[in-house]
Amino acid sequence: MTKSLWMRSSAVSLLILVVLLFFWHAATVPGPAASAPAGMSDEYAAMMGMGAATPKAGMPGPADIAVTVWEKLSDPFYDNGPNDKGIGIQLGFSLARVLAGFFLAALVAIPLGFVIGMSPVMRGALDPFIQVMKPISPLAWMPLALYTIKDSSLSAIFVIFICSLWPMLINTAHGVASVKREWLNVALTLEVTPLRKAFQVILPAAAPTILTGMRISMGIAWLVIVAAEMLVGGTGIGYFVWNEWNNLSLNNVIFAILSIGVVGMALDLMFGWVSRLVAYRE
Repeated sequence: MTKSLWMRSSAVSLLILVVLLFFWHAATVPGPAASAPAGMSDEYAAMMGMGAATPKAGMPGPADIAVTVWEKLSDPFYDNGPNDKGIGIQLGFSLARVLAGFFLAALVAIPLGFVIGMSPVMRGALDPFIQVMKPISPLAWMPLALYTIKDSSLSAIFVIFICSLWPMLINTAHGVASVKREWLNVALTLEVTPLRKAFQVILPAAAPTILTGMRISMGIAWLVIVAAEMLVGGTGIGYFVWNEWNNLSLNNVIFAILSIGVVGMALDLMFGWVSRLVAYRE
């Protein structure tokens, strides 16, 4: 992307952000005070939202969320007990589970994808199993994981492993199977050993496709961990969202949603940067 194109894109993005914030603010500006009926006590009137300005949609506005963001980010690693931890700690637990399940899936999916991509027999033999297992929601495995593993954190890691496995496996197999036949013939002519051919010919050629699968898997894993932590509880950003909803703290819920989006964007940008490093350029 050229500098001028980047500047124009940034200007449009900033304009869209300003418009969204304006409409958000307009939708949450407090409305006119509702007068309390005669004889109603001041306490009851306040509880019913009368006699004072009330938000139109019952939602916090951008200024309220800005205050919450400042409060939460000013001390993100505080720990006041099981149900009161800073956002940095909660995100740390979630990222640890995601990375553990993701790398376990990579250890299985990438070697198995090589085998499937290099062997038409294995591809035909394993394809029915992959097609049956792939559409199953990762959260459907949670009851079995909790029953067999009997640990909520390990069960969440297992769910991340399951959801990360299939995109990496399928993309790796496709990337390996799509390596140019001419390159493989040159390796055969030079009598390159299978291991050396896998690392010096097939892996560099299939790396962009493999990284694409890993990028998709990471995006799915970050989506799933929020729902998984809502189910298992304890710690993590998903549990934080659910706990704050139970406390009826919409400010914290919206702040958590924004945090999830920012971390997800950072993970995606990281994989995008790595993908550009390994991209083949003629």
